[in-house]
Amino acid sequence: MYQDKTLVCKDCGAEFVFTAGEQEFYAEKGLKNEPGRCRECRQAKKNAARAPREMFDAVCAECGAATQVPFQPKEDRPVYCDACFKAKKA
Repeated sequence: MYQDKTLVCKDCGAEFVFTAGEQEFYAEKGLKNEPGRCRECRQAKKNAARAPREMFDAVCAECGAATQVPFQPKEDRPVYCDACFKAKKA
């Protein structure tokens, strides 16, 4: 029923493929319009609208390394660097 279509991005002018699977998904969701932007430009537009995260300095409770976390650390709770957090999680 659906066939791949080649569309042109309205932001960067690059050609991109609107696949049959994507068309079917759009139809299931009730979306009537074809995408006007390529995947990269859609992602860039989403990221531009999103506010940058505020990062806070912290010291890892396990190894003592300086790290940054996306929340205000509290004195009564340990904070871990990425490596120690992943090791504890495993």
